[in-house]
Amino acid sequence: MIAAPELQSEFHYPQDTDTRFSSDTDFDDPDGRNVFVGKGKAKKGKKGPGEKGKGAGKGPGRMNGHHQENGMENVMLFEVVRLGKSAMQSVVDDWIESYKHDRDVALLDLINFFIQCSGCKGVVTGEMFRNMQNSEIIRKMTEEFDEDSGDYPLTMAGPQWKKFKSSFCEFIGVLVRQCQYSIIYDEYMMDTVISLLTGLSDSQVRAFRHTSTLAAMKLMTALVNVALNLSINMDNTQRQYEAERNKMIGKRANDRLELLLQKRKELQENQDEIENMMNAIFKGVFVHRYRDAIAEIRAICIEEIGVWMKMYSDAFLNDSYLKYVGWTMHDKQGEVRLKCLTALQGLYYNRELNAKLELFTSRFKDRIVSMTLDKEYDVAVQAIKLLTLVLHSSDEVLTAEDCESVYHLVYSAHRPVAVAAGEFLFKKLFSHRDPEDDSMPKRRGRQSVNANLIKTAVFFFLESELHEHAAYLVDSMWDCAAEILKDWECMISLLLDEPLPGEEALTDRQETALIEIMLCTIRQAAECHPPVGRGTGKRVLTAKEKKTQLDDRTRMTEIFAIALPALLAKYSVDAEKVTNLLQLPQFFDLEIYTTGRLEKHLDSLLRQIREIVEKHTDTDVLEACSKTYHALCNEEFTIFNRVDIARSQLLDEQVDKFNRLLEDFLQEGEDPDEDDAYQVLSTLKRITAFHNAHDLSKWDLFTSNYKLLNTGIENGDMPEQIVIHALQCTHYVILWSLAKVSEGTSKKEDMLTLRKQMRAFCLMCQRYLTSVNTAVKEQAFTILCDLLLIFSHQIISGGREALEPLVYTPEASLQSELLNFILDHVFIDQDEDSNSTDGQQDDEASKIEALHKRRNLLAAYCKLIIYNVVEMNTGADIFKQYMRYYNDYGDIIKETMSKTRQIDKIQCAKTLILSLQQLFNEMLSDLGPSFDRSSSAFCGIKELARRFSLTFGLDQLKTREAIAMLHKDGIEFAFKEPNPQGEGHPPLNLAFLDILSEFSSKLMRQDKRTVHTYLERFMTFQMALQREDCWLPLISYRNSLQAGGDDDTMSVVSGISSRGSSVRSKKAKPATGKRKLPEGKTIQETRQESSSSSDIWMSREQSMQTPVMMPSPHLTSTIMREPKRLRPEESYMGTPQPQHHQTPIDYNRRGTGLMEDDEEPIVEDVMMSSEGRIEDLNEGMDFDTMDIDLPPSKNRRERSELKPDFFDPASIMDESVLGVPMF
Repeated sequence: MIAAPELQSEFHYPQDTDTRFSSDTDFDDPDGRNVFVGKGKAKKGKKGPGEKGKGAGKGPGRMNGHHQENGMENVMLFEVVRLGKSAMQSVVDDWIESYKHDRDVALLDLINFFIQCSGCKGVVTGEMFRNMQNSEIIRKMTEEFDEDSGDYPLTMAGPQWKKFKSSFCEFIGVLVRQCQYSIIYDEYMMDTVISLLTGLSDSQVRAFRHTSTLAAMKLMTALVNVALNLSINMDNTQRQYEAERNKMIGKRANDRLELLLQKRKELQENQDEIENMMNAIFKGVFVHRYRDAIAEIRAICIEEIGVWMKMYSDAFLNDSYLKYVGWTMHDKQGEVRLKCLTALQGLYYNRELNAKLELFTSRFKDRIVSMTLDKEYDVAVQAIKLLTLVLHSSDEVLTAEDCESVYHLVYSAHRPVAVAAGEFLFKKLFSHRDPEDDSMPKRRGRQSVNANLIKTAVFFFLESELHEHAAYLVDSMWDCAAEILKDWECMISLLLDEPLPGEEALTDRQETALIEIMLCTIRQAAECHPPVGRGTGKRVLTAKEKKTQLDDRTRMTEIFAIALPALLAKYSVDAEKVTNLLQLPQFFDLEIYTTGRLEKHLDSLLRQIREIVEKHTDTDVLEACSKTYHALCNEEFTIFNRVDIARSQLLDEQVDKFNRLLEDFLQEGEDPDEDDAYQVLSTLKRITAFHNAHDLSKWDLFTSNYKLLNTGIENGDMPEQIVIHALQCTHYVILWSLAKVSEGTSKKEDMLTLRKQMRAFCLMCQRYLTSVNTAVKEQAFTILCDLLLIFSHQIISGGREALEPLVYTPEASLQSELLNFILDHVFIDQDEDSNSTDGQQDDEASKIEALHKRRNLLAAYCKLIIYNVVEMNTGADIFKQYMRYYNDYGDIIKETMSKTRQIDKIQCAKTLILSLQQLFNEMLSDLGPSFDRSSSAFCGIKELARRFSLTFGLDQLKTREAIAMLHKDGIEFAFKEPNPQGEGHPPLNLAFLDILSEFSSKLMRQDKRTVHTYLERFMTFQMALQREDCWLPLISYRNSLQAGGDDDTMSVVSGISSRGSSVRSKKAKPATGKRKLPEGKTIQETRQESSSSSDIWMSREQSMQTPVMMPSPHLTSTIMREPKRLRPEESYMGTPQPQHHQTPIDYNRRGTGLMEDDEEPIVEDVMMSSEGRIEDLNEGMDFDTMDIDLPPSKNRRERSELKPDFFDPASIMDESVLGVPMF
């Protein structure tokens, strides 16, 4: 049927048809785009595709190529398709009738339809159609194309254009389908349309190229369908002919043979015609547009070739066509790679086509496997699904390494990727069952079919070595393997029952993994949402999902209510297993205990929990027991009394034991017995774990714990863990008391007692901040931060004014100690805090854990700053560490700056400048006053100032007062310390102005003038004349304030052009003829002799008057337009004369000038005062600003993207695919 365009495939066509696509030797022929290449000879009277019908004119009842009825013009094809309200069949039938009446006029309608669908306002007239070639028509339409707007119907938004693309494609398909028996073979209509679309697809106008490529590809798809039908009809006719010819001579109908022979000949001729058309479209459009500069066009081509290969696999599914898909899988645009994968999925889904895909699979398999790690998640998902289809077709294609690269994606944080990988894993490891298993009756427990599959899941989980991620594995396989994962009877049997003869028992490690997986499956079934970090939140369940959830909870409760006590009894000494098993009751439907008459199993469970509490001292186990009691002690269920009694008995014993042991322990004095200390610690751990979830106020634990802590302070030899748990337990006492007081039902004495206990406990924690032991100090610090935040002024918000006596404000000494703790224990080098020597891996893990702990400590203190518990200026010591510890704490410090700015912009600015001043003073103490301004220390402070400047964002009005106050404090600091050597030398802190200049770009123009005036109050006249290097900070800072600051109104009111940046040269001579100023007087004093000393800093209302409050003058100045005015003899592209002044640009004005040629104004970067980096821009967007995304000029985009062949391999393909031989 249709031969390949390049390398010959193994598929050979019958010799008698002799009709093929031309070989790919014609691909490089530049003239081959707009001519048809085929072996069929042109018949008499046939017109080439570039020719036009002679004598074509306006038919009767037509005007401008459109129907006329009663003098009214009919709605054009474009409008009908755009509205999409009419049945496409009737629209096409009407056009066919028009074509039969006057084919030239009808074709003119069709040509204008394609032109209008491209968004062009031009119209092809009958005169143009008769006398102009396609290239001339396209050139004329290009001149009339409105390029002011880059939008065209295929890209326009809005409801009216929503269905345009589908209607447009449907129109082309219906047109070919309705014309497939006669009109498409008239050697005129299709030739004209294909020639037009081929020419348009080669246009430099994106709209023409995009629309015509889509039309040509859909036209090709429709023709492929016609060719397929012709092929089927030819086969049927051939069989009928052979059957008739094989009959006996007496029964053979010669007239029927001749009729069948003639029909076969007509079908063969039609097939030749269709192949010529497809040949022209493929060579003239596809071969050039599949590598277009526009990703959407490339995607269209790949999508359609996938349709052709799937629809007509005998002709198109060979390596010569598949290679285009293979090449394009290296495309740099995700949407194109996605189309490649979806096209291949349609092919691999049909197992009958696998044999034709073998060579392609072997060549491009590695690329498909690598795409599972694509940066575009949608592409990665489809790549995994494609590999699943490949795996389904043959187990031998993918190697073990290929599969392993997909396996680990079940732990991906992106759920669609993980689910796709879970399906792949299920197909590979779990979908193979022995035929004997299906024929045998279903068995339960460890003899069931799922037993081996569950073991396989356990083995996979252990081999992946990603422990603590079982929830992600379960979630990935939940959609495809829920039947296996919810076979809890089998899991229990594997854990409790003895192995069968010849069966290998599970190891201890495997049992631990199985229990963890079992817990995750129960949680997934009960909660019906993905684990933390995978998914945007809880979605609304459907009615079916809710029913499944209820059924699963009922079933799991019935199963585990009986089995859990036995599991706990078997693994009671294993802390890790017990911790996971104890979490199961949290997901039970507790009503089942009553309705199912399972009270005896509940008693058995409570006995097992009690024994576990008495056996274990591990914190995780004890907290799991506490949570289990909390879950079971639900007053809504009838089992509450039974559980509450058991809990009270347990706690009574533990508290009595603690008081007794503590009394003996404290009487031992300075040399306590280790066994007694261990007993006290064990009991205290149990009480603390339970106090977290249960109210133990009736046992008065505050007195005993406070006594214990006080003894530790006095003696100084209290074991570390005892102090830590005593602090934690006392903290819980305070919180439970606060909860009781907050309910409003408590007595006044209770509030006074709580106030007294809270303040005493805070003082105790403050004393422990000076402890020798680091862990104790960290615990005391964390609890102090929590208590200060809880009992701050925030406690009375929300109508809780009755709690005002509980408000506690930390004293200055406590604030100082908290800050010192942060500086001593958080801002330290990693090596100082690492004590692990148990191998490199353990050392790395300990470093990560230590960093996590320090981050929590810093976050706790920063919350005190944010909620105004401590003075905001204490944040200066935190902010100054921003650059040095950016990798460890940058996000925390940055968020703290953001929150403090929201609270008080001015105070935040003062804190930022204070942090810079502290660093500057530290540098002076280290390097001395004569330091080198190119030193790393000074450059580091300057870089930090630049980062601080970026955090103010782009909205200068919002940060106006804060920036002005920052400059005020900076100027005062710079001139604060005079030079001991005399007034002829710069002040000691003058170099700070160089740092302060980083914030100059954030000042508004009129504020620059105000700040400059304030600066001159500190300057003497001699300072203004200095030009030595030591005075350069003052010079550069003044220049930064004068740049654009002398012209408050932008030369609008007066019509005087702005002077631009008034940067003075170092060699500039002082002005002569001026009155000499007396020494010691500032410049401002000589200018304003009547100003008082109290007028140093202007009032905020005057100095901060915004230009918005001024009357807005009209843009009447003609001077500001003059630099853009051209002489008549100059063209728009002429070189403008250099200007010595800067003029403001009115971007809204459209007129003559250089900007009209390319309407993308060049905006000067005023954000950064020194060379910045991309991350600096990202950093500056977080505070009180919106992200800015300036779209590129569409005209510029067209010129930059379009190449002579619109293809730059390096721009759309990965380097790995360039120059690589295919097949």
